[in-house]
Amino acid sequence: MSTAPTHPLRLRLAAHPGRDHLDGGWWPHTRDLASELRRLVDGLPTDLAPVVGALHSPTDWDHPPTGSLQVAAGHVDVDRFPDPDPALVQLTLADDTVWRLLVVPPDFSPDQGEEALLAAATSGNRHDAADLLDTVEGGYESRVEDHWLPGSS
Repeated sequence: MSTAPTHPLRLRLAAHPGRDHLDGGWWPHTRDLASELRRLVDGLPTDLAPVVGALHSPTDWDHPPTGSLQVAAGHVDVDRFPDPDPALVQLTLADDTVWRLLVVPPDFSPDQGEEALLAAATSGNRHDAADLLDTVEGGYESRVEDHWLPGSS
């Protein structure tokens, strides 16, 4: 029996990944990439192709792993982006689908985290990950339809 704490997977995917700048958002509970990435990969719907690769921004994580990471369905090749791309993780699935997910900082408040996840998964999003987080973290009071949808300022 495991005594390790279990936390719900905080993930919101776009309805149609691949159409917008971001394909959704992921809000890990800690800055431990190895354990959080396992939780993410193992928690994805089973009808999806398995995740075979992950690229990350090293600035977002404490002691991020590179190489092969063991997960329930096998392993995931983990590496860093060639140039730091803050607040982003890119997952490659076995069917060559690539997801670009916003990484919400673990210390965001519940309101900030939920807004960031929703904005990253909103159809038509055009914000890059760092800009989206800057806006949310800045305390901008908004309704999603007023700020995150195309054509809004």
